[in-house]
Amino acid sequence: MAEFYLVRHGQASFGSDNYDQLSPMGYQQATWLGEHFKQQNVQFDRVVTGTMLRHEQTAQNICSGLNQELEFNQHDGLNEYDFHALVKCYLTMFPQQTPKAGEGKTVFYKILKQALTLWAQEKLEGDLPETFAHFKQRVADALAYTQDTPNKRTLVVSSGGPIGMAMCHILQLNNEKMIQLNLQIKNTSYSQFYFNDESISLASFNNTAHLEKENREGAITFG
Repeated sequence: MAEFYLVRHGQASFGSDNYDQLSPMGYQQATWLGEHFKQQNVQFDRVVTGTMLRHEQTAQNICSGLNQELEFNQHDGLNEYDFHALVKCYLTMFPQQTPKAGEGKTVFYKILKQALTLWAQEKLEGDLPETFAHFKQRVADALAYTQDTPNKRTLVVSSGGPIGMAMCHILQLNNEKMIQLNLQIKNTSYSQFYFNDESISLASFNNTAHLEKENREGAITFG
């Protein structure tokens, strides 16, 4: 069977004007992952990313760590949902929950989880960039694109939301489980899958062995 490794992008620039940009730690995480793959004798025949800058930057640094040059293919089904828009719509509905100045990521992600729950239930009101059903379908399309290849091993770089949704499709999970998985996926963690024309099977999930070595304290991140 063929296989693909589904990787979440490196740490992005949370709280900055441009979130779609790796932080210095994000670049380092991706390079470490490439070096880890090289140490494990894992080489890729193909790279597929979303169209976001942080996906491309992550893939580039993984390949740099691997010392392998590959042509990148893109599929916009691997792009993250617009979490800023979802949170904005949620806080318009529930303005009393607007975070206070100085409150950090924990409060933001709590609100995001509530927004995602309403979005999945088609109860989130406002100017939404896409429906949950559309998000679900485009991730399914991206999985089909990943499977449609004669190559044996593909590196896929995406974001937490599409990875959670991919797990939902592959393991036939409900939307609640998808949201839970989405918020657990660590930066540059990788999940391994085997596939053929008919099915995809999970081999491992959310691996961070490359971040768990000595002198890499603080390297496991979620943003």
